[in-house]
Amino acid sequence: MTNSDPTKESDVKSKDIDKISNWNRVLTSLAAGAIAGAAAKTVIAPLDRTKINFQTSHTRFSPSAALKFVKDTYKHEGFISLWRGNSATLTRIVPYAAIQFSAHEQWKRVLGLDNDSALPRTSDGGPAHLLHFVAGSLAGITAQSLTYPLDTARARLAVATKSQYKNLRETFSKIVRQEGYKALYRGYIATMLGVIPYAGFSFYTYETCKKLHYDHFDGRRPAPWERMMFGAVAGVIGQTSSYPLDIVRRRLQVGGIQGEVYTGGIINILMKVYREEGLIHGVFKGLSLNWVKGPIAVGISFTLFDVTQSALRQFLMKDRDSTRQ
Repeated sequence: MTNSDPTKESDVKSKDIDKISNWNRVLTSLAAGAIAGAAAKTVIAPLDRTKINFQTSHTRFSPSAALKFVKDTYKHEGFISLWRGNSATLTRIVPYAAIQFSAHEQWKRVLGLDNDSALPRTSDGGPAHLLHFVAGSLAGITAQSLTYPLDTARARLAVATKSQYKNLRETFSKIVRQEGYKALYRGYIATMLGVIPYAGFSFYTYETCKKLHYDHFDGRRPAPWERMMFGAVAGVIGQTSSYPLDIVRRRLQVGGIQGEVYTGGIINILMKVYREEGLIHGVFKGLSLNWVKGPIAVGISFTLFDVTQSALRQFLMKDRDSTRQ
């Protein structure tokens, strides 16, 4: 009796799953993306709130200052308050992650890329480094554009007190009533410019790591813990590449409730932050915190997406086979 080759079995399963309809591909990607995004953001929610607090204020960031903010928030508002704004985050991140992961697969199809994410090549077998970066960027732009007002509301809730905004509905209502509908899209251009390198490098780095692993280990697909590591690397590279634009986005989004109005273009705002707060403590304020939460969040989301999507598609294949029988 000969032993079965796990690599070949994995390849057969992959080829069988590729036979499901594009509609089912979209549905499984949407579901897996929603689950992955919700889990990742919930895990790092306290760190996210801490980061936004420093990004949108003139308070100098340091690890000790971040720890003090967490302690003070816990002392004065309670443990659950560390997740304040997370409901708004989930309201945004569930559709955002679902759309981004699903859009990524569809953009790869449009660009003629091999749809097996472990093999970043064009459909004719050639390398496609630039196209994989473009596919990731387009996926980020698609998702961000469709969910941006929710991101603005989430940022407001993260830095506001309960007396300013009680919940997501009141946040939208007050922003529109006091500042107009345009306020919901404040910082949109900076966000789009930031999401291009962020999503592009994140998806490109993650898939490239999987490709290198696939080649080095003779076709063995990475284990979940290896995918977590690849996602962590992708998170560091992606977030570092776009961080100054994230500062601009947050300042524009929450300036209305802090009594500070930012005018002019992106460069003017960055220069204002630089003049008043410096490079490390202004333009890149909180980046070290992002190096902690970013790898965790991206690692969890990419890994959970891959695992969940694979499980859903295998379930569909088994269900289809049993129906035929």
